Amino acid sequence: MATIAKWFGQAVLGQFGATAARRVDWANDTIKVALVKAAYAPDQDAHDFWDDVSANEIAGGGGTNYTAGGKELNEKAVSYDAASNTVRLKAKTVEWKEVTAEYRYAVIYKDTGVAGTSPVLQYLDAGATQKIASGTVKIEWDPTDGTARLVVA
Repeated sequence: MATIAKWFGQAVLGQFGATAARRVDWANDTIKVALVKAAYAPDQDAHDFWDDVSANEIAGGGGTNYTAGGKELNEKAVSYDAASNTVRLKAKTVEWKEVTAEYRYAVIYKDTGVAGTSPVLQYLDAGATQKIASGTVKIEWDPTDGTARLVVA
């Protein structure tokens, strides 16, 4: 299923705020997506760094064949469509194979190597706990809009 993620407000604020450390270069920074348990409650207004989320990641608490920190997004690109006044962030489909896990969310963040300085950017909500038994978890981004779109009109 193709999907578009929801933004954390602090991520957008960080792009225009005074603190350069919160800025994100989508194409060149290390951007990851991690699977998170249903116990996590996304707070689009307050959550700003990975340490607000990481305690609820499935690694170390209910996941096999899953590496803590998630997977790095590859083939990232940023584009602007002047006809629709839309900026799109794109990345290649992400997959975990032979995973046994229970998760509800996938959280996208810039990995600085330190949870307290790694800005959370977006999250996907599966709508309910997904129980995978030695199966594949696949996140396919929307083919047109990528992981996210920003309309500037």
